[in-house]
Amino acid sequence: MLFKARRYRIDFSKKNKVLIVGILNITPDSFSEGKRYFKKNAAYRRALEIEAEGAAIIDIGAESTRPGSAGISASEELKRIIPVLDKVVRKIKIPISIDTTKSDVAYECLRRGAAIINDISGLTKDPAMASVVKKFKAGLVIMHMRGEPATMQKYTAYKDCVREVIKELRGRMQIARSAGVAFDHIIVDPGIGFSKTVKQNLEIIRNIKKFHVLKRPLLIGPSRKSFIGKVLNRTVNERLAGTLASVAGAVDGGAEMIRVHDVRETNDFLTMRKTINEAKSCGTCLPVGRRSDRNF
Repeated sequence: MLFKARRYRIDFSKKNKVLIVGILNITPDSFSEGKRYFKKNAAYRRALEIEAEGAAIIDIGAESTRPGSAGISASEELKRIIPVLDKVVRKIKIPISIDTTKSDVAYECLRRGAAIINDISGLTKDPAMASVVKKFKAGLVIMHMRGEPATMQKYTAYKDCVREVIKELRGRMQIARSAGVAFDHIIVDPGIGFSKTVKQNLEIIRNIKKFHVLKRPLLIGPSRKSFIGKVLNRTVNERLAGTLASVAGAVDGGAEMIRVHDVRETNDFLTMRKTINEAKSCGTCLPVGRRSDRNF
């Protein structure tokens, strides 16, 4: 399966190919990092770290989308993101994704060198978004969400969560295709933590393989989310183990892309997991039950 985003080509046909999307929040009110990377130089340094730690894509967001958060204007979003983007795009080699729901922001960021637009509204907020993506031949992440971050947790009534999310994602993919976005430029994201209860988030992760019916790479973003905190009773900065367990569940189901804050730790986890799965017999092991096993 091929994914295209401007000059970039990513081939997911190779066995066990899982890519990390590193999160860079440059908001003053990030749910997990506060305003740690709000200043340009701090954000730039973190971008370099994200690439060095093993991310295949960096996802930059300048508007908080945590549950209950209020939106900001396009001008404010650009004011935050452009100084960072202009500096980062000249230095890092991996594709830059922009986490935005606004076509004006997407246009300016793509014009300045971004390659992917990550639209958490799934093309429902701004009708012009798909056309902007098509114009630049950019990649597009279509995420599932109902409502907006400020109201999304009011819309968690599903009869069959997995089936309904797949159906709604398929409809949003059709919006993109109708606007001229090529099929191989699309990634889908079930929207862990967006318009979902704890139980529904767990159900989606457990049933990731069902989303392959959409025939596009799957991006899963469980990193430090509140459902982990509620299951484990852990604060936001104590959720690494829960995040990695969620990553394992998603990858076991065939997810091709994982969006996380803790890039180095996730890269270590995926590398070790892949190494174990591909380990060959040492050639000296005997079947269980043989006489020589009795001394173990």
